[in-house]
Amino acid sequence: MLQDPLLRSFEQDIGWVNFQKDSYNNFINYGVQNIINEIGTISLNPEGGELKLIFGKVKVEKPFLKEADGATRSIYPNEARIRNLTYFAPMYINITPVINGVQEKPERVHIGNLPVMVKSQLCSSFGLADAELIDRGEDPGDPGGYFVINGTERVLVLIEEITTNKPIFERSKGEITVRINTENAGFKQRHLVERKPDGEITISFANIRKLPIFTLLKALGLETDRDIASAISDDPKILNELYINLYQEEATTIAEAIDAIGRRLRVEEDYRAERVSQILDRYLLPHIGQTPEHRKEKALMLAKVIKKTVSLSLGMIPEDDIDHYGNKRLLMSGELLGQLFRSILLGRWGLLAKMSYNYQKLIKRGKTPSVQGIVEADAVTKQILSSLATGNWIGGRTGVSQRLDRSSYVKTISHLRSIISPLTSTQEHFRARQTHPTEWGRLCPAETPEGSSIGLRKHLALLAEITTGLTKEDDEKLQKILGPQEKAA
Repeated sequence: MLQDPLLRSFEQDIGWVNFQKDSYNNFINYGVQNIINEIGTISLNPEGGELKLIFGKVKVEKPFLKEADGATRSIYPNEARIRNLTYFAPMYINITPVINGVQEKPERVHIGNLPVMVKSQLCSSFGLADAELIDRGEDPGDPGGYFVINGTERVLVLIEEITTNKPIFERSKGEITVRINTENAGFKQRHLVERKPDGEITISFANIRKLPIFTLLKALGLETDRDIASAISDDPKILNELYINLYQEEATTIAEAIDAIGRRLRVEEDYRAERVSQILDRYLLPHIGQTPEHRKEKALMLAKVIKKTVSLSLGMIPEDDIDHYGNKRLLMSGELLGQLFRSILLGRWGLLAKMSYNYQKLIKRGKTPSVQGIVEADAVTKQILSSLATGNWIGGRTGVSQRLDRSSYVKTISHLRSIISPLTSTQEHFRARQTHPTEWGRLCPAETPEGSSIGLRKHLALLAEITTGLTKEDDEKLQKILGPQEKAA
């Protein structure tokens, strides 16, 4: 037990790793359901008829143990450690089949088992008094915030990344680059806007590389040069820097701009408009919206990005400091599990694709399977556990899941509050390794390993907290509260 009253008060009132547990609880309570809501309805059209599946409410139950005789019962973390078991809970979804337009009775389908974070709301030890924990073989002083996979304690370390939905402007050797990492409901898309020394501005995103940005603006609805110029700026200095982009622009109408983008994608002419429309709506700035109605708003945002890009090249505004901690965010366990779960369900070879394949395979054999019969629950469980056991995550990340350091209580807390940078340790990255002034009070300036990982492996400061941000509903409530005050001011 800590003797310092300030540290003891922080441990009791705020907690050393409560941010991890809160993030996991948010994923269980809202994140899983939001991902399922993205699916909505899927359609399977085998030769024998039409089948639609409507995905409904998700339910994650308490951790369980299945014995050799087939019996199941509840389990606590310590038993999982001792018996080299995985501490997980079953996950069910209500799926309603619609066969040839006739809606059938909903089925409760088991889609896999989800690892349970120790001391989270889902944990069997949650809410128990110290005496009850001791009776069940649990340590009342254990901070939690980790998982038990095959008897091994694994922690999802915090991942440092560039903040989403915010353009970051940088200058390097006469070129201006703008990074825009966008996110919408767990789906992330990276954009890169580049301005060459001769003034040409291009954009890269999805499968499109170095597309003239004025072509994209015309495809989004700004058809004439006047529309584009007025959307960007009325400052003659800025407009003079845009002439080269106007001269190099080949498309004169929206249809020609869409056709030009389709040719870059090497799409056949018959499917060109449909494919380009899908990319503009789904993959371009998805945080603004993913329907055709949002194209004008996307065009106006890109126009603002062009204005700031030219202003930076003229020295009218300073460049952004990418190492400023206001331009960074920390991914916690809930966000990391959300990314993994989403890829397992919606990926190219994910659960939905396998369900379609299994159903059509059984139909061709003359069988009519149940919904549970086409769901590979074991495959979902194995993919989740494999990532947690090895630390290999989607997006090529490694070392995300690590074995919890139990050398001492202090080292355990330190490991649960550690942060890793996505930058590779084999390159210099001198500026990224240095302690930035904005890290004061947030990150420890001394606790970092020596060697190639110095400055890239960090830890939260002793009394630092992590804010979780506002949901859309919280933001609307805040606007209602602040509205009258702003009007009065």
